[in-house]
Amino acid sequence: MFESGSAACIASTRSGPCPRPADHAPVPLCTAHLGAVGDWIDAEAGHTDALPTPCRACGSRLGVRYPSGWLCAACEWRVGEVLDGELPPPRVDVVYYIRFDDRIKIGTTANPRQRLQRLWHDDVLAFERGDRLVERRRHTQFANLRQGTSEWFSPGPALDRHITELAAGIDDPWARHARWVADAVALRG
Repeated sequence: MFESGSAACIASTRSGPCPRPADHAPVPLCTAHLGAVGDWIDAEAGHTDALPTPCRACGSRLGVRYPSGWLCAACEWRVGEVLDGELPPPRVDVVYYIRFDDRIKIGTTANPRQRLQRLWHDDVLAFERGDRLVERRRHTQFANLRQGTSEWFSPGPALDRHITELAAGIDDPWARHARWVADAVALRG
């Protein structure tokens, strides 16, 4: 980092060297030239931000804004393009892990947003790709923690470890689900 007043901008103008200081800049450029570089990078590489509305192709909220428009960061659908209305949305079965108070529910669905809107929960802990077969395996695997015959389980070291492994490196389980949907869209062409 440069000391205040210690460096001049290294950019050139039509009339010669830029006369403005490069105070506090990570590279010796003035604020105006740093802004120009930032605009150039946004035009070339795009600027990642929240989409104005969820992606119609995969449901992701993360997009990349270019001067020409938005792309979904998960499936690269160009916002505003017409989706093929004849194709149904892809089916992506997931096993979900949600917490409510001191209980954890292990369930499955092909539409987690709709399903989880109907369930009381405090947190979405993780998603795992899989259908009823995977769900049954998890119910058997953690049977000693099961509360009666429900899909609700008490926390325990093995279940906590499994959820931690599923969530490793994932800040938002919904981003992982959006990626799976985007992959399914891409696979069908």
